[in-house]
Amino acid sequence: MDYFLQLVLNGLFVGSFYGLVALGYSMVYGIIKLLNFAHGDVYMVGAFGGYTLLTFGAGALGGGSLVALVVILVVAMVMTGTLGLVLERIAYRPLRGAPRLSVLITAVGASFALEYGIAVAYGPNPRVYPVGFGNASVTILGARLTVAQLLMMAVAVGLMIALDQLVRRTRTGRAMRAISQDPKACLLMGINVDNVISRTFFIGSALAGAAGVMAGAYYGKVDFLMGFIIGLKAFTAAVIGGIGNLRGAVLGAIVLGLLESFGTAFLGAQWRDVFAFAFLILFLTVRPTGLLGERVTERV
Repeated sequence: MDYFLQLVLNGLFVGSFYGLVALGYSMVYGIIKLLNFAHGDVYMVGAFGGYTLLTFGAGALGGGSLVALVVILVVAMVMTGTLGLVLERIAYRPLRGAPRLSVLITAVGASFALEYGIAVAYGPNPRVYPVGFGNASVTILGARLTVAQLLMMAVAVGLMIALDQLVRRTRTGRAMRAISQDPKACLLMGINVDNVISRTFFIGSALAGAAGVMAGAYYGKVDFLMGFIIGLKAFTAAVIGGIGNLRGAVLGAIVLGLLESFGTAFLGAQWRDVFAFAFLILFLTVRPTGLLGERVTERV
């Protein structure tokens, strides 16, 4: 029973990272039906932004302390949110009325531009994060989690809840939901559609940046290709949950994290990704819309 609970907690921890990135995919797709394949690389840029801030600015914030990491997490979220705004304005907005294939190719191009831009700036070798959490741990019903894991899960859950409340209870959230239904009608009702879409990119990119900083601090190193695989995993989580549904993205991330945790335990770490993507293929044959997704009828 202790071993089973340990696997569950490990899966929830990994799923919290996937959930933060998957929310960005679902937000953008839900509003403008765009698969932003550069989103995983925004996560990577957030990790490198945190690395840079910790390297050059942590001295003024008390070294590698928890307070310094929290401040740098917030700054990195602003940086990656701004990067999302720039991507939307330069790469995606001019193509909003173009065929979807053109926008998809642009997203792939933006992904490569971010990856190899970071490779040129920082070099191809991994960089070590200048912060450590130590080995302090707590025991929960026989399962062991480090204090760092608990803190990061708490931050991730807090950000997810904040986003859910923003979308459901604020004026910006109502505008997002309205645009996802009918952007042309929203224009007629006086909603600034471009502004709302830009805010969506900012929020989604900021969440990805937060996940990048936490991943870098926890795993201890970053590299310019780290966003590729988590981008695929987060997209998989969004599809499992029902892409376009925010709560579905979180649920899909939890499912994927648990699948990886149990798959690693029973099949070995080398089969982790095979197990996760094989499940995705089998799952979509049974429920193509995802766990919380709904079939959408095109209006003509």
